[in-house]
Amino acid sequence: MNDKQLEKFKEVVMEKRAKVKKNLDYLKTIVRDSTTKEASGEHSSYSYHMADQGTDAMEREKAFMFFARDEKYMKQLDEALERIENGTYGICRVCGKEIGHERLEAVPTTTICYDCKVKAS
Repeated sequence: MNDKQLEKFKEVVMEKRAKVKKNLDYLKTIVRDSTTKEASGEHSSYSYHMADQGTDAMEREKAFMFFARDEKYMKQLDEALERIENGTYGICRVCGKEIGHERLEAVPTTTICYDCKVKAS
């Protein structure tokens, strides 16, 4: 892969990283606010009805799950940036061949070419 192509993929990864960072910041706020309310004994803006409390708990759990998912994706994006910097981006870790550009555009964090992914499935 040439330098121009690597720079293009770096821009794609950086754009995705910025979006995920923004989302993580938002989710951090939700998680922190709900945890603070719970720890201080405050309740949500809902009434004290058990069904409403259950809904609050479910929403907090969803926020935690989305946060964990985005944190994992952020790590994958950071690893992709490292591979771009050290020159191993776009090289399949299984067969050592170059990963197709179409696949990298669809999944910029991938480390496996299409053929090896199909074989593994």
